[in-house]
Formats: sequence, structure tokens, C-alpha cells
Amino acid sequence: MAEPAGMKPKRILVTGGTGLVGRAIEKVVTDGEGRPDEEWIFVCSKDADLTNAAETRALYEKYRPTHVIHLAALVGGLFKNIKYNLDFWRRNVHINDNVLHSAYEFGVQKVVSCLSTCIFPDKTTYPIDESMIHNGPPHSSNFGYSYAKRMIDVQNRGYFEQHGCRFTAVIPTNVFGPHDNYNIEDGHVLPGLIHKVYLAKKNGTALTVWGTGKPRRQFIYSLDLARLFLWVLREYDEVEPIILSVGEEDEVSIREAAESVVEAMDFKGELIFDTTKSDGQFKKTASNGKLKRCLPDFQFTPFKQAVKETCDWFNVHYDIARK
Repeated sequence: MAEPAGMKPKRILVTGGTGLVGRAIEKVVTDGEGRPDEEWIFVCSKDADLTNAAETRALYEKYRPTHVIHLAALVGGLFKNIKYNLDFWRRNVHINDNVLHSAYEFGVQKVVSCLSTCIFPDKTTYPIDESMIHNGPPHSSNFGYSYAKRMIDVQNRGYFEQHGCRFTAVIPTNVFGPHDNYNIEDGHVLPGLIHKVYLAKKNGTALTVWGTGKPRRQFIYSLDLARLFLWVLREYDEVEPIILSVGEEDEVSIREAAESVVEAMDFKGELIFDTTKSDGQFKKTASNGKLKRCLPDFQFTPFKQAVKETCDWFNVHYDIARK
């Protein structure tokens, strides 16, 4: 079948394609958001070691992508970051440099990389916006990961100024959804809570949440983020990054998040907060003003509905879920 006039086929390579966000993009594309002129290729660490420059080049040689969504990273929760800051720095810097430089060498038209709100300065004013990324050191608990992610923004500007490359980045707030890492020690707060509630319900024990429950977070459902990634890939033309987040008014406390999971899992036991454990950053409220200006009609999935869908997925897929 002939392609419609003006449509050049896109071959989109997604690194980290089997992780939380990659799986969400794959689902959204499969469920009807994909376009006839797009071929999607989802790869994971089994396909190539992206810390290795030669393996990364071989991956680009094999697939010859026109576009790249770069999700691959060494990630972990608060306590893993505190323990291995150097490893998080080195692994991620190598991955990012290899992915971006191969994209340049192979003439990729556009790269969209995934950053994190943890890259923002620890001491700052709120809400944080895209102009504030480099205004001071990040929180000391995960400085290795944070600086490595910040450097993607530096590289994007460098590739644009020196070579005219259209490499950009998105900054999501706390992402959650199906296919997350539900490891209680190393996972992020919401999937860790979901796994804890599952076990407390199964074993008939109390639910213990680390910290005071007072820190506040903006959570974004992975399927919402996936739809926004497609928009950025197709429509967003700036090199400057864009925050992808629910509004400031939709920020919830860890206690509220825990209570939402308790409700979604129909847990009837006791809820205890272990105040001997670290809270991490109290808040990192991000402004989604730029997103709202660019895409004013975007509808986010309500938090409790997204939590319920995620909990339902975890209950059904407990045996195969990462944990």
C-alpha cells in the first residue's frame, strides 16, 4: 500500500523498552495510538549493553532508527541510591553518552530522553520549572543519578549547537503503573507500597510505611506519560526539556498515597508509619505550566483510578511482576 503524500516512515527505537514506561508506550501504541507511518522497536538490556559503545553502535546498525525514545537507565529507590551513588553516576553517564552519540553518528532525526524531577536543585523555590535545572546541587541522597540525568540536558544543547541535532528531554514526576519494579527495598514509593499492602493482606499483618507519611509527591500514571511521550516525539520541537506532570493541585502526601493503595487493595489491617526511617526530600513540586500551554486539553487519569488499575494488574500478575 502506498504511503500518503508527505508521510515519511519513522522507525522508532525505544531503549529500556521492557521497563515501566517502555511497556506503557508499547500498550498505548498497540491499543490504537500508533500511526501507519511508524514502526516501533522496543529493546532491553538483553539486546545490547548500552554502557558499551560498540554494542550500542551495533544496535543502531541493526535497526537504523530515524527516531529514538531513550528510557534505559540504572534506576533505584532512595536507599539503593544512597548506597551506590558512584555506580549510578558511572553507569548512567556511559549509557547516555553512547545512546546520544550513536544517534548523532547514525543521523537520527530526533531523540527524546527521559529525565527525572530528582535532577532539580535541593534548595530551591517551588514550584520548580524547566529553567531551574542547573541552579544548584541536587539532593545529596541520589546525587550520582541526578547529575548523570542532568548531563543529558547539557549534551542535548551541545549536539544542537555544534551539529544541529534535535535531541530533547522530558522530565516526568513520580511515574507508576503496570510493569513497575515492586521491590520493597529498591523500588520507588508507590510500587513498594502496593507490594507491602499485598503481603500484609496475605499474611494478616499490619502495614508499616517507612517515614512520617508527610512528604508530598506528584504522581503520573505510566499510560498518561506514554501518551505524552508520543506527543513530544511527534509535535514538540524545542531542545529545552519539558516537565510532564499533573498540576500542583494534584500533589498527594505519602500518607494519602498509602491510603489510596489500602482502599484499592481492600486492606483492613492497621497502618503504621515507621518514623525511624528517612523521608528523603519533603517535596519537589513541579510546574506543568509549559505542558498546559502546549497541550491545554490533555486529560490525566484520576489518581485513585490509576492506583486501582495498577493494584489490579499487580494482583493478577503477582508471579511475574518485578519484585
